[in-house]
Amino acid sequence: MASMLHPQIVHGGENRNTARNRDKHGDENRVRDRDTNSAAHVLIFPLPYQGHVNSMLKLAELLSIAGLRVTFLNSDYNQHRLLSHSDVLDRFSRFPAFQFQTISDGIPLDNPRSAHQLLQLFNSLNTTTKHLFRDRLLSLYPRPSSIIVDGAMTFAIDIAKELGLPIFAFRTISACAFWAYFCLPRLLQSGELPFDDDDMDKPIKSVPGMESFLRRRDLPSFCRARDLSDPILQRVMTETLNAPRATALILNTMEELEGPILSQIRSHCPNLYTVGPLHALLNNSQSQNRPPSQSGISSNSLWAEQRSCIKWLDSHPTKSVVYVSFGSLAVVRKEEMVEFWHGLVKSEKPFLWVVRPGLVGLDGAGAGAAAAVEEEELVEGTRQRGCLVEWAPQEEVLNHRAVGAFLTHSGWNSTLEGVFARVPMICWPYFADQQMNSRFVSEVWGVGVDMKDECERGVVERMVREVMDEGVRRDELRRRADEVGDMAATSVGDDGSSFCDLGRLVQDLRHIGLSRQ
Repeated sequence: MASMLHPQIVHGGENRNTARNRDKHGDENRVRDRDTNSAAHVLIFPLPYQGHVNSMLKLAELLSIAGLRVTFLNSDYNQHRLLSHSDVLDRFSRFPAFQFQTISDGIPLDNPRSAHQLLQLFNSLNTTTKHLFRDRLLSLYPRPSSIIVDGAMTFAIDIAKELGLPIFAFRTISACAFWAYFCLPRLLQSGELPFDDDDMDKPIKSVPGMESFLRRRDLPSFCRARDLSDPILQRVMTETLNAPRATALILNTMEELEGPILSQIRSHCPNLYTVGPLHALLNNSQSQNRPPSQSGISSNSLWAEQRSCIKWLDSHPTKSVVYVSFGSLAVVRKEEMVEFWHGLVKSEKPFLWVVRPGLVGLDGAGAGAAAAVEEEELVEGTRQRGCLVEWAPQEEVLNHRAVGAFLTHSGWNSTLEGVFARVPMICWPYFADQQMNSRFVSEVWGVGVDMKDECERGVVERMVREVMDEGVRRDELRRRADEVGDMAATSVGDDGSSFCDLGRLVQDLRHIGLSRQ
């Protein structure tokens, strides 16, 4: 990616005069690029949740590598956690034109942030943060020439238009989930929402491009509301339908993976950038641009990563371990936790399980593994074959040779990381876009199995064995995982679709900066 983000003059066998002329033009180009970059000041503002911060911070780093001035506006709460548990200050210190700024999300710092507080957070953002955001834009110097905002916070579009600033909506969900969100009015008009009975396998026909495989249970979780005035349903629909008002839409996906759905989206949002998987684009860029003193995968974690699990993985054979993580927001009941645990132990496969504080119990009480189970069978099975940590360096884990399957909540970042690492997935989606992602993983891309709406030890054991035990099914999943992983690698390589769209985004942000001087 060095050729796109840092133009270089390469000398071959030309004569001295040709080389001198090329050096001269190269210096002129570098001066012009430097002036262009200095004029472009991009403010990036994520929804204050781990997955959103993670992907948008990766985009911020890519734009910084490209030489653009970037301000990353983080919530006070998340900035404290980010600085406590990641290397961002060291990593971004090499970009003199990068800065962090913070803003209140309106929720007390000692309150938990989980999926159960989603509506509270959205309301607080719209009543408190909205006004603070406008004031922050007016106070920044130099003034931003453009804004990249999380597309779930479209109050920023109103403010940007008031101030005459171009604004790019970044949706951190998959294209398939975004399209399902966008089609909510169709589902309502056709009578497919709300559901009129309990048949969750009934086909859905009002999402163009998905008529042949979409079922009720595959729609985003808030579509299960029986009351059309449900505040989450209404909020998601409102935010999504505002996307075409933005200057452009950015998605963390790739043409090779979601091309047909992207074509549907372009009929409403024609100025669309597909720049995923962002973690892979960033890793490729870092390998060419990172100083020799720095190495490894960048961490944007709001949790302390326990690297002891890497040493544990080192001691296991290739593709022998099941990695289990339900992400940063999911909350499971103790009974569900025990069912998963029994299924993993009975599968007789080694497992690495992320059991973060707050995973078990509606209020976070009893967090951690010890409170979830007291059964001797599980304790002994875990002692023999399990490793439990509160948080793991997930990219590194998924790319470890010992990992053979990923039991996941199907969050989009996790799904992309699993795809790129070529690891077959066992999907147990929790909420929002995850139901859509799991259907595409199993039915469309064929890189995993879908366990949604089931949490029973026998089902867990059966699906783990289906993905891990030698046989036709396992071999087919691994073959498809390799094929789709190759597609992802192509998209971020030189001249790949995401590589080129990132280059187009960089150039467009530069030109906007120049035009506003």
